[in-house]
Amino acid sequence: MIASGPKLQRRDIALVTFAGVAPDIDGLGIVPEVLTRGSAHPLTWFTDYHHVLAHNLLFAAFVTIFVFAVSRRRFLSCALAFIAVHLHFAMDILGSRGPEGFNWPIPYFEPFSTNVQITWSGQWVLNSWQNVVITCLLIIVVMARAIQIGKSPVQIFSPRVDQELVQTLRLRWEKTSRAFKLG
Repeated sequence: MIASGPKLQRRDIALVTFAGVAPDIDGLGIVPEVLTRGSAHPLTWFTDYHHVLAHNLLFAAFVTIFVFAVSRRRFLSCALAFIAVHLHFAMDILGSRGPEGFNWPIPYFEPFSTNVQITWSGQWVLNSWQNVVITCLLIIVVMARAIQIGKSPVQIFSPRVDQELVQTLRLRWEKTSRAFKLG
């Protein structure tokens, strides 16, 4: 959504999208943790490092610099990437509490300082109704935006499939809006 407003090329849209999901790279530690659970030397990489290594200002700066270096519209793309990373942080603060009740903090100044931990006591459980409603609303907004501008997030992976999707959405919307006008 963040990259769909300005006139960015496919590559820059992909980079901004990458920036929005990049902080969860520190969640990949779940794979070795699950594989070594119950062993003599379990690796607790997810437990120890998720929401730590890539959920901080330093990582946001790293991603922003990376996007600046490889994007075409550098200043716009890196500004949007910085916003996307921070939107990820904000959404984690709102709704990423674990099923056991653990409130995931954002160690914003890690590794320089562990004193600032951004958290919210009302943090929703990851699979809460609030997150489901937000997801559904964003899907509707993305579909409406695709109808409006003729592109969807699918363009990152396949421009041809994206055009088929947009055409299908436009046809469905046209039929639905005609049905409402007649009814």
